Amino acid sequence: MTTPSRRRGPEAALTRARLQEDLIITGEAVALDIRPTSVGMRVLGGLVDALAYLLGAVGLLILATRLLSGLNDAQIGVVQVVTFAVVMVIAPTVVETLTRGRSLGKWATGTRVVRDDGGPVRLRHALVRALAGVGELWLTAGSVAVVAAAVNRRGKRLGDLLAGTYAVRVRGGARPPAPLAMPPELAAWAAGADIRALPDGLGLSVRTFLGRDSMTPQRRAELGAHLAAQVEPFVAPPPPWGTPPERFLAAVLVARRDRELAAGLRAQERERAEAAQIGRLPFEIRG
Repeated sequence: MTTPSRRRGPEAALTRARLQEDLIITGEAVALDIRPTSVGMRVLGGLVDALAYLLGAVGLLILATRLLSGLNDAQIGVVQVVTFAVVMVIAPTVVETLTRGRSLGKWATGTRVVRDDGGPVRLRHALVRALAGVGELWLTAGSVAVVAAAVNRRGKRLGDLLAGTYAVRVRGGARPPAPLAMPPELAAWAAGADIRALPDGLGLSVRTFLGRDSMTPQRRAELGAHLAAQVEPFVAPPPPWGTPPERFLAAVLVARRDRELAAGLRAQERERAEAAQIGRLPFEIRG
């Protein structure tokens, strides 16, 4: 394998190929092919949610007025404040918590709110988003949220920045990449090589690169050589001389995957054996 003579070319190619942009990553460091929602889709979803919540507020006010017709002005003011608190804070919090980041508007636009690490939102995330939404959505008619989302690369509004969340597309994504296979000519080398765990960012870039087929041969060769040079320090001994970078990268990822799977299976077997041993009766009280 050879490394490029100039760093600017591969780095520029990496940027053009968008291998370094933010993706949703599962706990197994697998990149899911979904992207942050565009500002336009967020605005559309927000309008649907706002309409639904406003209709709910009108319905609650009408119901409260009929049920509590004998209230004075001060009591009516309290009812109105409670109603709008339910509509602006409590309802969005409950909906996003129970649906794990989806609401009527997000369902209509095929989007979902997730944590920055790709996990589902919890009660505290939904509550922070709803509290911030009182100011940036309701009191300013959404103008603050639109400006914040337009200048953020992930389309985050202020509530997302405070809660550590953002909205992603859950419809229209590409199919997941095919699973990697060990190159036959590198199986013997990989079985005896010391392959350390790759940093999450590097492993993600390698997996995304291997799963893409929309690059020109020249750009693919540059990216492959650049990534292989970054992976080589984590591998000993190096692969056989003349190994193509893509085959080397695939062998490294497959070997790490198989070893981690085997380690996990061994750990499960030990846990089952220990649980069975703990569950046995002591010898002295066996009859």
